[in-house]
Amino acid sequence: MVETRPARRATNTGPGRLLIAVYLLFAIAATSRAGLQIATKFDEAPVAYLLSALAALIYIVAAVGLARAGHTGRRVALACCTVELVGVLAVGVLSVVDKELFPDETVWSQFGSGYGYIPLVLPVLGLLWLWRTRRDAD
Repeated sequence: MVETRPARRATNTGPGRLLIAVYLLFAIAATSRAGLQIATKFDEAPVAYLLSALAALIYIVAAVGLARAGHTGRRVALACCTVELVGVLAVGVLSVVDKELFPDETVWSQFGSGYGYIPLVLPVLGLLWLWRTRRDAD
């Protein structure tokens, strides 16, 4: 008798395509915003602008990981979504508790309120999608 493992659903099909599209949209938005802020007024709030650039990088890598859909892609996307969620929560709390830490807003300030809280929801959806498409035996 041949034992077979259940097939893993690809992360780049069905609702995963919408998730990838939103990650790409945020990658473009965050990259543009961070690039402009770093180029024109970096000395005003360097930490905030570098955090926006980090967020942009994470969005790009997460989109690529979800789109590749292989074992490595899943691990990359899992790491990105986890780091993104921790970052949004940490920066969100810090930006509410001590507003002087971030003289200008980042993508993750106040839990992403400047972007309709999508930066807070997106990693949760990403993690749920990765969990939903995992192999049952994993």
